[in-house]
Amino acid sequence: MRKRPPSPGRARATRQAARVTAASATGFYTALYVLDQPVVAVYALFAPIALGLLSPIPGGGRDRARTVLCVLPAAMALTALGTALAVSTAPAVAGMLVIGFALSFASAYGPAAASAVPGLLLFYVLACFPPYEPDTLPQRLCGLLAGVALLVLFELLLLPAPPVQPYRARIAAALDLAAASALAFAQGHRHAPERAGRLREAGRALRLSQAPPASRPTGAGRTDRGLAQAGAATRRVLDQLARMAERPESETTADPPSEELLRGVAAACTATAAALRGTRAVPGPEALEEMVAGFVAVRGRPSGGLDADTKASRRLLECRSDLLVTAASALTVQAAVAVAIGGRRDAAGLPPEQFWYARPSTPKLLALRLSGNLTLRSVLFQNAVRTALGLGAARLVAGVLGLEHGFWVLLAVLTLGRTTAGATWSTVRSAATGTLVGALAAGALIFEAGGTVEVYAAVLVPAMFVAFSVGPIAGPAWAQGLFTLVVAAAFSQLAPATWRLAETRLLDVLAGCTIGLICGVLAWPAGAHAEVRRGVADVLRAAAPLVQVTASTVVHASGQSEWAGAPGTSENSRSRHGAAEEAMRLTRHRLRIAEGAYAQYRTEGGRDPVDSGPDWHLALNCASHTVTGSHWLPRQAYGPAPPEAVAWARESAARLATAMNGAADFPPGGVRAAPVPLPHEVAAAAPVPVLPALVDIDTWLRTLAAELTGIGGSGPDEPSPQARDDESHPSAAREAGARTGR
Repeated sequence: MRKRPPSPGRARATRQAARVTAASATGFYTALYVLDQPVVAVYALFAPIALGLLSPIPGGGRDRARTVLCVLPAAMALTALGTALAVSTAPAVAGMLVIGFALSFASAYGPAAASAVPGLLLFYVLACFPPYEPDTLPQRLCGLLAGVALLVLFELLLLPAPPVQPYRARIAAALDLAAASALAFAQGHRHAPERAGRLREAGRALRLSQAPPASRPTGAGRTDRGLAQAGAATRRVLDQLARMAERPESETTADPPSEELLRGVAAACTATAAALRGTRAVPGPEALEEMVAGFVAVRGRPSGGLDADTKASRRLLECRSDLLVTAASALTVQAAVAVAIGGRRDAAGLPPEQFWYARPSTPKLLALRLSGNLTLRSVLFQNAVRTALGLGAARLVAGVLGLEHGFWVLLAVLTLGRTTAGATWSTVRSAATGTLVGALAAGALIFEAGGTVEVYAAVLVPAMFVAFSVGPIAGPAWAQGLFTLVVAAAFSQLAPATWRLAETRLLDVLAGCTIGLICGVLAWPAGAHAEVRRGVADVLRAAAPLVQVTASTVVHASGQSEWAGAPGTSENSRSRHGAAEEAMRLTRHRLRIAEGAYAQYRTEGGRDPVDSGPDWHLALNCASHTVTGSHWLPRQAYGPAPPEAVAWARESAARLATAMNGAADFPPGGVRAAPVPLPHEVAAAAPVPVLPALVDIDTWLRTLAAELTGIGGSGPDEPSPQARDDESHPSAAREAGARTGR
């Protein structure tokens, strides 16, 4: 029988355990037995544990080594600050509250910053406990430097982790597939269901959850924001090409303007992929913009393929609208890549609001990320407050009660706290059980060793390796139990120990578990689950009026006064514009809060959309698609809209807005959203220049309706288009043409 190969997670944990064990043991034994410096030995022992194990720093060996070196100055500063504030309990607790909140809240900068927070907190925690010995600060810093240097050395030399594929490489591979597909479609090979499957699979691979943490572009800087937008737009290109491949052969008629634009999209994708790989300069979107502008110029004209057969014209317009969505997404990919890695500080012919992050400096972008989360509704803010309160309470209890090795109380709070009361209870229950078993084993070890230091020295290295390799995989019970054995073997070498050391360890961990559990119950006990429900409901309610004002703006922006002849048209137009801006601002703000809550919810083990609960991800897609359409649809005047078309747009948008408000209550089974389809007689009576606008509105509302219906799990078999990027509407292409003077 063949043996099952080890899982990648277990192999990674084993390799990391070997590196951390080698660094900690080398520093500890050298400082204690060669230099006879116990203080240096303690910090040399815990520095690799803090930054190599407690901090899940992502990336390959070089990436982790670089991150460790970057946070070294902060670690030294926190050690010095903790040493100074250990003068008494009050300043130590105050420092714990401030440092705990500041470091935890700094995780808003992205996963790289968030990964180092636990280790940095540990340096302050380790230094701020009595006895107050400021004269030992040089030894502490020497031990810290030695431990960090050894960790960096072993990260590079001992079983180094392989480099992580950058996210830009994923985008480049997806663009290559998109280019090949677009070129095949231009050559007449439209109906290809097998190609559609590959396109959708490549699009799913661009989801950030499918990428390693080290390569996820979730930072606050311009490069990460640009790559994230490029990835979203690339997925939109792939999804739209997949829809083309799935279209029946009866609907895939030859269309020379479309074939020319498809070749332009293929060329743009190929050039952008090469730029992402570094084999050519980053291209701008100007060339594709010109092709899009030319395509837009003929889209609604009779010479462009429209005739008296309105049904056939509508089918052709729908196909061309789909192609414009693809081209607009390709434009966004090129512009985003030019901003991210090409150094451009503008968005060429595309609207600057879409690339607002291109002009601000990096410090300003970081400040915007922090200020956007300074609200009680932000789960990042909630987590920072919860962490600070837990650590501050633990330091207060340890100081007031004079707990021996009170450092272990805070370490328990730091490592066992979770974002929900239920998860915290489950964790501390397992940790308490594991600590009890570990304390019994440690007591037996100390009793049997009888003060023989050589026994503890022999046990420490294998105990560390087993604890660091098994603990992260097996769970908190194993982690706490094995780590109890590690600290007993280590501290027994620093000073004579009895079995009461294991008892102290047990009591301190139980105290930390109790404090962490109380904080979990009192401070936002539901974690992000309550916030994601509230956040999604708020953004849907904010998006409902945005749908109505957008539809009204589109049909009135095309010269409504020619039909109605009513006075005050300009005042009404200004009023609609102001209402649209306010609705857009509110929806965007609430969408950012809801997306943050959803990201936290996924880290808490939230249910997948296939379960009975609402599909939060689809709800966020719906809100984002609303923002996208409301941004692009009013950007271009289409010509006078007849009263029948105005009445239809208002009624259909009102229905959808009502469905959005109903979906925000998350009724069992969801809602059945059904906007009024564009009537045949309205389309037939509309002037040819107006027909593309009506088709665009109809497509937008029907897509939103499909997404709303799917939130409750009863949506259509085929998922609605993903519209998380800011360009996914045909009107984006019209705007590009307008801005280039076409």
